[in-house]
Amino acid sequence: MIPVNRMRRRRKDRERHGRVGLGRVLALALAIVVTLLAVAGAVAYQSATDGLPSLDELTPVALGQNSKILDRNGKSLGVIAGVTNRTEIPYARIPKSLRDATVAIEDKRFYQHHGVDYLRLVGAAIHDAAGGGRQGGSTITMQLAKNLYDPNAPRGFSQKIKEAYLATEIEQKYTKDQILAKYLNGVFYGENSIGVQAAALTYFNTPVWGLTLPQAALIAGLPQAPSAYDPFVNPKDATARRNTVLDEMASQGYITQAEADQAKATPLELHRGTFYQRKKEGYFFDYVRQELIDQFGEKRVQQGGLNVRTTIDPALQRAAEQAIQRNLGQPDDPAAAIVLLDARTGYIRAMATSQAYGADSQFNYATQAKRQAGSTFKTFVLTRAIADGINPYTTIYASRPINITDPKWGPINVATYSNSYAGPISIHDATLHSDNSVYIQMTLDEGPDRVVNMAKRMGVNENLPVVPSIGLGSGEVTPLDMATAYAPLANGGFRIKPIAITDLGANAPASDLATPKRTRVFSDGVAYEVTRILRDNVAAGTGTNANLGIPQAGKTGTTDDYTDAWFVGYTPKYVCAVWVGYPNADGVRRSMTSVHGITVAGGTFPAMIWHDFMSVVTAKGTNPDWNMPRNPVLWSPFSSDFTNSASQYAVSTASSTKAKTTTAPKTTSTKGTTTVVPPPTTVAPAPTPAPVPEPTPAPAPAPAPAPTPAPTTPVPTTP
Repeated sequence: MIPVNRMRRRRKDRERHGRVGLGRVLALALAIVVTLLAVAGAVAYQSATDGLPSLDELTPVALGQNSKILDRNGKSLGVIAGVTNRTEIPYARIPKSLRDATVAIEDKRFYQHHGVDYLRLVGAAIHDAAGGGRQGGSTITMQLAKNLYDPNAPRGFSQKIKEAYLATEIEQKYTKDQILAKYLNGVFYGENSIGVQAAALTYFNTPVWGLTLPQAALIAGLPQAPSAYDPFVNPKDATARRNTVLDEMASQGYITQAEADQAKATPLELHRGTFYQRKKEGYFFDYVRQELIDQFGEKRVQQGGLNVRTTIDPALQRAAEQAIQRNLGQPDDPAAAIVLLDARTGYIRAMATSQAYGADSQFNYATQAKRQAGSTFKTFVLTRAIADGINPYTTIYASRPINITDPKWGPINVATYSNSYAGPISIHDATLHSDNSVYIQMTLDEGPDRVVNMAKRMGVNENLPVVPSIGLGSGEVTPLDMATAYAPLANGGFRIKPIAITDLGANAPASDLATPKRTRVFSDGVAYEVTRILRDNVAAGTGTNANLGIPQAGKTGTTDDYTDAWFVGYTPKYVCAVWVGYPNADGVRRSMTSVHGITVAGGTFPAMIWHDFMSVVTAKGTNPDWNMPRNPVLWSPFSSDFTNSASQYAVSTASSTKAKTTTAPKTTSTKGTTTVVPPPTTVAPAPTPAPVPEPTPAPAPAPAPAPTPAPTTPVPTTP
């Protein structure tokens, strides 16, 4: 009989041996599974990588960057944020806390493996095969391979094998620091942000190098599920994820547990970024952005990567704003706009308005406000006449009420409010008086179509009505138009292209956007003679409030009912247009009949603003005079720059000094010419009459419908 104790010992031995045997069986089975997986993995790896190109044969996808907009000095005006915000940052500017947090939560063996963490990869494969859902097995290097070379590929084990293959090649080509920097600059962090700089600015409104430890931990935790952990939308989940990152950092020795606990106790301290919305010189910034879109298309601009150096001068911007504020700084004052161009290159040096740029005010008066030009448009009539060989000193018109019915244009009625007229008057003197009755006759003689043609050739970029009143400024233009169109008078006869950009950076497509363009539209002799008269206008005509005592020229303009007032002036270096007027209210324009106790005309606030601003512009450096023309037009035949035939209103010249009335039945002019005489041998302006006050506006000429309907526009009647 076997003792009970011995039986018990034998039973325990059998149980122990059975458990050991089961363990051995399970271990053997696991070894077989791992071996099979390894073999299968090797076969899968060989199959998936067979025929794959090397890293050098692949082209990484363009992650893009935000486009930077800079002023002429290279200082930032802002960025154009693309579909995704991204600004690449060098490794040294990324704080260590963010680098460590990323490694701790994304790839703890990053510094030990050579691109692939095989334990994680096999574990992820087993998890996926067991139906446990997707589990991350990718290293930082594998994620970088995916982001750079195949970001839209479907997820799966074979895809991970391909990424592993690329990761090993990446590790052979780059250092760990380079790999981590590329990853941190290219991973998606949610809220339209790619890269750590965009993330830092988006969530905390600070550059990445200013992040605190808890902020860095929050950002490091986002790539796994940017939407789920979005702190703006799910602050509770975002906080939990941040704390997990901090605990991982502590367990891996990057920080102490005390530091982790202190950071975990910190609120999220979110501050939604405004960096991508902040702009300096907002109106000009938007103008540049639209220039880029017009040139390259919206899609290309959204891709970003442009480094745009512009022409704008911040110091002159401030001077322009101050000149407006100094003259029109009261709450109910009219609006104003200034455009300053380099007359030789077309570079836009200032583009300022009285309105502060903001969410409720993005309409740019300098480039978008189309307003009637008033008597500043008479300059195009004058230029047309001189280009046609007419001597403005000896050609005489009758300053008188105009009340006729023209067979083509219908009734034309022009008079002054004061009903005072000069009688026979030269074009020169009529310009200084801004005599509407003379200029309506000149427009008819030259032909409204040819006046429009001249304005467009000089630089006006808007559609203009071909009507007699066009010579008095019935066409609608912008300040940029007028500054551009006066430039040929300043630079000797060349139309210029307004230029806002001087360089687009190395990543820009080929373009002539930053290339100045000059096109001769008339001889330097024509420019010189128009300038002589407009110099006199500043010295002793309607533009005396703009007089700086330097070589300058300009013309005032005021529209009917005083709704718009202008001064457009220039020096040999610069051309500047100033507009003043109330914004339209429900399509109704408001008259400026009582602003600081006066009625606003071109010779008042516009000329005064021009004076104050241009005194700053011209304060530095020299202000040379215009050179004598190489192709004078008053003592030699006019060069054949224009081939348009004379209009039906043109009057033949005569050598008699006596004014005569043309016998042509359709004309309204009374003029004649003397024998032409050479201009003075110096650049001093011709003798001028005594100063003339800004005239009172005359009633608008009312062009009647022509046999072929012509556009009718309210007519500006004062300078």
